[in-house]
Amino acid sequence: MLKNKIYRYLSSEILKNFITILLTFAAIAWVVRAVNFLDLMVVDGYPSSVYFSYSVLNFPSIMSRFVPLAFLISLIISISKFERTKEFLILWTAGIKKISIVNSFFIVAVFVTFFQILLTLFVNPFLLNKSRSLLKNTELTQINSVLKANDFSDTFKGVTFYIEEKTSNNELINIFIKDTSGNLQTIASEGGKSKNSTIFAKKGFLYNKKLILFDGTIQTLNDENEIKNVQFKKTELSMVNFSTRTITQPKVQETSSKLLINCLLDQDFNQNIQNCSLTTEYKKEIVQNLSRRIGAPLYIPLISIIASFLIIYKKEKKYNYLKKYVVFFLAFAVLVFAEILLKYTGFSLTNTILYFVTPLVLLIIFYFLLIKNIVYEKITR
Repeated sequence: MLKNKIYRYLSSEILKNFITILLTFAAIAWVVRAVNFLDLMVVDGYPSSVYFSYSVLNFPSIMSRFVPLAFLISLIISISKFERTKEFLILWTAGIKKISIVNSFFIVAVFVTFFQILLTLFVNPFLLNKSRSLLKNTELTQINSVLKANDFSDTFKGVTFYIEEKTSNNELINIFIKDTSGNLQTIASEGGKSKNSTIFAKKGFLYNKKLILFDGTIQTLNDENEIKNVQFKKTELSMVNFSTRTITQPKVQETSSKLLINCLLDQDFNQNIQNCSLTTEYKKEIVQNLSRRIGAPLYIPLISIIASFLIIYKKEKKYNYLKKYVVFFLAFAVLVFAEILLKYTGFSLTNTILYFVTPLVLLIIFYFLLIKNIVYEKITR
């Protein structure tokens, strides 16, 4: 009963440090990413509510990237704290075996591993897909902020704007519009036959998702390469059908794990995933993504075993002083190695198997080395 309380105490201390460090790292990275997301409002004209929702939905995916590192740091900090406060000394004196403490660290690591898999396999793809759908299903409401004076704007697909001047009441002076996608066919002559259009206007303004233009010319090029000019005193350009260059189709990392597996196994993927094809590049991307979701968390238990070497004491005090730095860099090197190996998982089945097998093999090796060191410490004490 007492031992269970001790193990729960140690585990709770590690988890508290882990959560604190993880949220701190994730919050810093999220703020940086949120600044980059400002382009959604400034460049693409999405409302602030969409920007905020999109940023929040991306937070779990950002957080999941820091789980292994946060767990490593929390373990080292916790073990150092237990040593500094003589808590470990009390445990050894009370007859608690070191291997039991190692096993308790391992159990915590397994818990964190399942947490990471839950995030990467289910939560992240779902929320990222929601964020992408949010952009796809939201109409632009701040078009006026997209159009800037003395600047060529190609925010909208197939359409380029140039505004020479923008007055304080948002009136546009000397407007140039080039359309190569047929978005302007509603105001071009010979409806639907226009290949591209060019519009010049002396002034205009935006009102109710329409661009009202005055005193200008519409120049159209039809499928027969015939140019036709139309003069106008006033015309209206609907901007309802305009779409930004922001990617609205879900990417691989935003697709559910089930659909990715179906795509990889060629099971009705055309009905589920847009542009799903088993070309070499696409298959490589799917394998890498699934390996990150399932394989990367498997390195967390290995980290717990490596960090457990901190409870082994050497006779030479200088080694005891340096050991936490050595252990940290060794565990960090493993995480870096895992990230490098991940990049090659899509190249061949052998690389993929190697990525999944490596943490298990290293776990067994380091575990037996740890037991050997614990036994040797008892003999030489």
